Amino acid sequence: MPRLIDLSQPIYEEMKVYPGHLKTVTFQHATHEETAPRFEGGFSFQTLGFMLNDNGPTHVDSFSHLDPDPSAPTIDQMSLDLFYGTAICVDVSQVPEETDIMPSHIEAGLEKAGLEVREGDMCFFYTATYDRYAGKKEYLSNFAGLGAEAAEWIVEKGIKTFGVDSPTPDNPISKTYPIHMMCRREHITHYENLVLTEVVGTRFTFVGFPLKVIGAHGGPTRAVAIV
Repeated sequence: MPRLIDLSQPIYEEMKVYPGHLKTVTFQHATHEETAPRFEGGFSFQTLGFMLNDNGPTHVDSFSHLDPDPSAPTIDQMSLDLFYGTAICVDVSQVPEETDIMPSHIEAGLEKAGLEVREGDMCFFYTATYDRYAGKKEYLSNFAGLGAEAAEWIVEKGIKTFGVDSPTPDNPISKTYPIHMMCRREHITHYENLVLTEVVGTRFTFVGFPLKVIGAHGGPTRAVAIV
């Protein structure tokens, strides 16, 4: 029987989000005590209200987030095929923080796990950032990022969509963000703030459909691996 693995970070009020993004807000909107008087026979309900940045929790970027062209598709306009498919997860957690992850690091991780990249695959990069710093301020700054050479490696390998377990796939000290610029140029999107612990070094089916918010520049996602 297939097993489902949750690759999503929990959403809560003090969760870490990329600097400058809207912080997550949650609140009790209606309680059982408040709604019970409206009904007979014991029925009542409760609901939670929340505000999220479209690029806040586990999410996938829209092309409009990456590209200032007014015609760049928003999340509701993007093909569902981009959010589903065969996938691999490569261990690059040995790369020091605030340095570039190079193609040589990726290839070493593939060889160690006995994996190969097939054209059209989705590829996820395990940096161990979430495992090391979940809920801590270091989560937003202490990690390695894919560099310019890795950006071209993604293109050359024909990778459909990729993702990381950190706030951005780029090196946090970068001022040019070559990964995001490659995504703009090539119309390749990616996921951020994943939890990849249980799928490192494996091949699986990835499912990560974003919320269909009209005009959004990213989509909060419940990402799942089917193994």
